[in-house]
Amino acid sequence: MARRPTSPAVTDRVLPDPFRQRLVDGLADSITEIGYRSTTVADIVRRARTSRRTFYAHFPDKEACFVALLTDASVEVAHKVGAAVDLSAPGPDQVRQAVEAWVAAVQFRPAVMLSWIRDLPTLGVTGHSLQRELMEPFISMIQAIADTDQWRSAGLGPVSRELAVMLLGGLRELTASTVEDGGQIESITELAVHACTALLGAAPVESDA
Repeated sequence: MARRPTSPAVTDRVLPDPFRQRLVDGLADSITEIGYRSTTVADIVRRARTSRRTFYAHFPDKEACFVALLTDASVEVAHKVGAAVDLSAPGPDQVRQAVEAWVAAVQFRPAVMLSWIRDLPTLGVTGHSLQRELMEPFISMIQAIADTDQWRSAGLGPVSRELAVMLLGGLRELTASTVEDGGQIESITELAVHACTALLGAAPVESDA
């Protein structure tokens, strides 16, 4: 199997300390139950079964904890998607592997993924900067997947940054609207595979036979 796409954000991960992880998980649980905007520090520490003192020893405020949660979540999703892609497989198969891994990651914590897409931009300059930062590993991954001998042998060129951004934007919006409407996230799989394959130009050439 060919080398899988990775990124510095994935390969340089450091496991957080237990109390930090409990607080981040406490925020994730609160987002799932009542949403990010309704969540308070008291909600986080109650679900984390720790104290405000412990919270403020790790984070200056709720926003900082949210940033930590989304950073951890995006790194984990990038890791799972990258690990799912076999670079020796045909291009369309690689697209399916990536989409299915994305869908599985969303299914694990749909409310957190929705909050990443909808709530992070409301943080102003901080949210905008982090949004761009968290997208980088995914953009790099798409470009790495499409920059292999397997793709080039099929007559397919490299993927531009602009095209990768367009693909990710569409996938994220489809994900968010599906979760918001109470739909089953796995229902987007075939449409997402079809759209991403067509956008990347990886559709197999049909025979006239």
